Amino acid sequence: MKPFMLLKFRTMYWAETRAGTVEQAIRGDSRVTPLGRFLRATSLDELPQLFNVVRGEMSLIGPRPHAVEHDRFYMARIPHYVRRFEVRPGLTGLAQISGARGGTPRIQDMRRRVDIDLEYIENASLPVDCLIFLQTLREVFESDSAY
Repeated sequence: MKPFMLLKFRTMYWAETRAGTVEQAIRGDSRVTPLGRFLRATSLDELPQLFNVVRGEMSLIGPRPHAVEHDRFYMARIPHYVRRFEVRPGLTGLAQISGARGGTPRIQDMRRRVDIDLEYIENASLPVDCLIFLQTLREVFESDSAY
């Protein structure tokens, strides 16, 4: 998969992010602005990614894209990680509705997410995508798992 610029609303204070690094936000992260907390809690920070979908860089459903440096890190440590690139990345995916969203502080957390992504890749279909989409809507409106 060719790298692309993932569009998002800025939700963190600029000075508190280290230039040139990609650090995942964690629950209660002090770098997140008050407006950013609202955008993240409602998943509205992801809204600009609809432009990524329109431009053909992403799909509505598929494995969530990771930063290039994270891809490199995990490709060296997780067998079959590279299979995630067999499909276009998505706004939401099976891993996200299966509770494998958010930070991955341990390699086991990412292994679980990759296993779920591979399950999606092997079983992708329009009915599966519709179920993931509907479950995502439910999560957005009923869950507090975003941060």
